[in-house]
Amino acid sequence: MNIVIIKYNAGNIESVNNALNRLGVNAEITADHKKIKKADKVIFPGVGEASTTMAYLRKQGLDKLIVSLKQPVLGICLGLQLMCSHSEENNTDCLGIFDEKVKRFIPKPGEEFVTKVPHMGWNAISVLKSELLAGIPENEYVYFVHSYYAEKSEHTIATCNYINPFSAALHKDNFYATQFHPEKSGTIGAKILDNFLKI
Repeated sequence: MNIVIIKYNAGNIESVNNALNRLGVNAEITADHKKIKKADKVIFPGVGEASTTMAYLRKQGLDKLIVSLKQPVLGICLGLQLMCSHSEENNTDCLGIFDEKVKRFIPKPGEEFVTKVPHMGWNAISVLKSELLAGIPENEYVYFVHSYYAEKSEHTIATCNYINPFSAALHKDNFYATQFHPEKSGTIGAKILDNFLKI
């Protein structure tokens, strides 16, 4: 199986690659358009800031390429947010694969010290749907690090609660995405990555 991790100006690419290696999979990290198009599966990870990352994707032509892909694609963290329509982070228009808008967490008055931003650490996911989450029990814990979140919608396949309910994972057509980091989520995260490889 030919697995490609899209290389661009974002963090956590190597940690995703290491997680795949632990599953016995050798992925190629590349920005080569032909290699990405030919891949059996594509992973679009990311840690970073929305506007500068979108500017980089547009400069490299990766924005149009990602949207055009027909094979299974998995976005992770910033990857999920950039696959949405718009982010409040520096008022950024994103790829528009999902209709959801990405908003900043705003703690309720008086709860600023209880619910800190960013949302960082382990939290439970529920209302699980889609083959991406097959075999994952309700309310399992996965690892999050983010200050912005995608709204819940018809594409939501997992929900998490932090300040308010939000989309922990999304699915539309051949595009899948997780707000949490499966590569940092232990055996549950490994199962989710394995599920993606089997789609």
